[in-house]
Amino acid sequence: MIRQLDDRVLVSGQIHPAEVARLAEQHGVTMLINNRPDGEEDGQPIAADMEAAAVAAGIAYRHVPIIRGIGPADADAMQDALDEAGDGTVLAFCRSGNRSALTWAVAKHGQGVPREDIEAKVEAAGFNVAPIAHLL
Repeated sequence: MIRQLDDRVLVSGQIHPAEVARLAEQHGVTMLINNRPDGEEDGQPIAADMEAAAVAAGIAYRHVPIIRGIGPADADAMQDALDEAGDGTVLAFCRSGNRSALTWAVAKHGQGVPREDIEAKVEAAGFNVAPIAHLL
């Protein structure tokens, strides 16, 4: 399920290479951000396959694997990818969408977005900010 965080950032659970072109067509996605480390789960597509599908569909791709909690480098890498996307639509994905939403939240906090605004958007998308509340 694709959920919207703000006017240009969407999050979802795992997507597959065969779905990538449709994301550009149906949702206007111009960049994919993969927040899953390779090998996290059996049957999960590897980052190289996701990148190849993105390139074939004309979509920019960034691999920002979140392995053990969200650290400053993860938030910085997420923000760099968001900045690079410019005004384009971004889809960040992980196993459930939660990690991607929370990484986005920490990145936005680093930009000075008010905590209340971040919390409202994350919670409206169906996620709980409690695991990262200390980072906001």
